Amino acid sequence: MIISHEHKFIFIKTKKTAGTAIEAALSELCGPSDVITPYRAESEADRKGAPPQNYRIDHPAKPKRALWRMLLRRPERYYHPSVGYYEHMPAHLVRLYAGEDVWRRYFKFAFERNPWDRQISWYFYKTKTKGERPSFESFMTSKRRAFVNNHDLYLDSDQIAVDFIGRYETLEADLARALKMAGVARTITVPKSNVTPNKAERADYRSYYTPATDALVREWYAPEIELLD
Repeated sequence: MIISHEHKFIFIKTKKTAGTAIEAALSELCGPSDVITPYRAESEADRKGAPPQNYRIDHPAKPKRALWRMLLRRPERYYHPSVGYYEHMPAHLVRLYAGEDVWRRYFKFAFERNPWDRQISWYFYKTKTKGERPSFESFMTSKRRAFVNNHDLYLDSDQIAVDFIGRYETLEADLARALKMAGVARTITVPKSNVTPNKAERADYRSYYTPATDALVREWYAPEIELLD
């Protein structure tokens, strides 16, 4: 997640939509007062500009870090709300922390992806450390494990909270369009980052589906499917 005070835009980072790569590119535009949230250490080398900064804040709504983690000296989790601004932060919380004036004046955007394709990417990502990868059908039996909550990130009170939703399938063009709408004249390129291993070896996403798993995607992601056709 990025808040650029220099260029007056807010980037809401969704899941499995090249969000880390987009952040890596956008950080090149950021100035010293901008908010840049951290992500996995292995992806930090892909940043082209400023490193994570200004994401730790004090706010009455911010949850406290668990006492037991502090007592046991467990490392801070970069993705946890207790740090302040964090990676996959919902729009309504960004609005609360940044304040109404910033939220109203800044250009806000996010990216989304064909949910059938995104679900396969999520499946491979969530099972990448398994010695024996479970079948996709088995993975989909648990909504708690398999559901991707992107829609909740760019909505606020069931209304679209951002000014523009780009598509993963046309990422470069849509990112350029978003920046132009935000008033940024500079052109940036998006690096490869946080790519799930063996992506090139995967079959076409359609081939993983049965009528049952297809129906689950249609049910779970009906809002995205209706919104983005």
